[in-house]
Amino acid sequence: MHFLIFGETGQVARELARAVPAAGHSAEVLGRDRADLRDPATCAAAVAATGADAVINAAAYTAVDAAETDAETARLVNAEAPGAMARAAAARGLPFLHISTDYVFDGSAARPWREDDATAPLGVYGATKAEGERQVTMAGGPHAILRTAWVFSAHGKNFVKTMLRLGAERDTLSVVDDQQGGPTPAADIAAALVTLAEGIAAGKPGGIYHFAGAPTVSWAGFAEAIFAACALPRKPSVLRIPGSAYPTPARRPANSALDCTRINDLYGIAQPDWKAGLARVLKELETDQ
Repeated sequence: MHFLIFGETGQVARELARAVPAAGHSAEVLGRDRADLRDPATCAAAVAATGADAVINAAAYTAVDAAETDAETARLVNAEAPGAMARAAAARGLPFLHISTDYVFDGSAARPWREDDATAPLGVYGATKAEGERQVTMAGGPHAILRTAWVFSAHGKNFVKTMLRLGAERDTLSVVDDQQGGPTPAADIAAALVTLAEGIAAGKPGGIYHFAGAPTVSWAGFAEAIFAACALPRKPSVLRIPGSAYPTPARRPANSALDCTRINDLYGIAQPDWKAGLARVLKELETDQ
């Protein structure tokens, strides 16, 4: 298969650039210079003109707090552009794969969220991602929406790299302990997307799938695991705090755990072990130094 991928510099797109050739496929990866998601028509034109067999949108507006005051840009990037791409892909019968988020939920459930649970975003970011899901679904073509959470890798901005940077500077770090989720290695998301694309092209079911790391952990617990596994010469202590002690412009869901049964049952894609993924990322970061 030949893939058209949006989001050249993002964490998942960079891992797709590795995963696609490793799976025996090829890809063209578009950056903002060629397909700016603030211009949905340009993105749709790229899909209409592609010679690819499948399209993956790995680009998004992910600045959760900034979205509260930049709602129009977030809507263009997270809803209008994916919708335009999906309609262009549907017109040609191309499988369209799109990444969404745990933030489409309000976090109030006492169990992991399932694909058919009602969405109720707490902020602009989640609302624009939920709208993107609706537009992709309504486009009517073969598609898959992969909801994931707490993405990390050796690339870009993410919690792992932030903890390593701050941990090298401070003796103690205060980290929120009452928000639970599944840290997810970007490399595993990329591999899952390739498998989904292959399956949809072969006639397997599309729709919404959940894919996040296991076991569920709090941000504070994740931070402690990062410091336990990393090679910092002097490791900070983690002070576990409630989210109320670290106010942000956008509210975060307390429970971001995702039930990943469906993708395992239909595609044989198991939940990734985030601890194993963390070890790989830390090794890559050490190698790059």
